[in-house]
Amino acid sequence: MDQVADVMTRDVRVVQPDDTLQRAAQLMDELNVGVVPVCEGRKLVGMLTDRDITVRGVAAGKDAAVTPVSEVMSGSVRWCFDDQPLEDVLDEMRDTQIRRMPVLDRQQQLVGIVSLGDLAERGSSEASVGEALKDISTPAAPDRA
Repeated sequence: MDQVADVMTRDVRVVQPDDTLQRAAQLMDELNVGVVPVCEGRKLVGMLTDRDITVRGVAAGKDAAVTPVSEVMSGSVRWCFDDQPLEDVLDEMRDTQIRRMPVLDRQQQLVGIVSLGDLAERGSSEASVGEALKDISTPAAPDRA
């Protein structure tokens, strides 16, 4: 069975917790991505999405030029190991409704990121990826009343 290391994207660019939201958004634009890991060195401390910047930052009235990433990032991050079987990771992505997952080595250092697209292109069966996409795309309940 294939492992995450066989399909993940390596050499992932990251931001630091004290980088500004503006810098993070510029990096996302440069890389044409909607998410970046937040790291201290190679230690994963969070994830930042374009939605975090928009909803938790801009919509909340925060100044993107001075607000640190740490104020709006998601600190509780689901991640996987590089030697985990693809199907296990696909199941977790489905269960937690996430499309991208940071990848750590056994020393808990960031070594890559794996997306649902990576699994579809190079790893899992078309049927299992399609089912995962369906489950991931099911609307979640609002997080506020």
